[in-house]
Amino acid sequence: EVQLVESGGGLQQAGGSLSLSCVASGVTFDDYGIGWFRQAPGKGREGVSCITDDYPYYVDAVKGRFTISSDNAKNTVYLQMDSLKPEDTATYYCAAAITGPSRFCLHHDDINYWGKGILVTVSS
Repeated sequence: EVQLVESGGGLQQAGGSLSLSCVASGVTFDDYGIGWFRQAPGKGREGVSCITDDYPYYVDAVKGRFTISSDNAKNTVYLQMDSLKPEDTATYYCAAAITGPSRFCLHHDDINYWGKGILVTVSS
């Protein structure tokens, strides 16, 4: 059984930092890209960052502010979020996508497994 369990998050002021963790069980990092999506109130779920074959990817909105990393021995992916903005407020979901041709861990339709989500709130 695959499980993605998020932790971290919470409330932070604009300009501050938060860190998220995702512990993945039932998947191997060699076969999956692991990353983060987010969904703000009233909006769709969007990709934020993912890591596959040890290479990180970021959407433009978070480049230079967020850093994704992984600890393969712990089957854990981290998202360090710095210089937070109110528009970063959302529920953040850990996501796993099987690697393969034409598949990408930031494409919603390519995601095979989702975590339950964790709330990040950034106050202005």
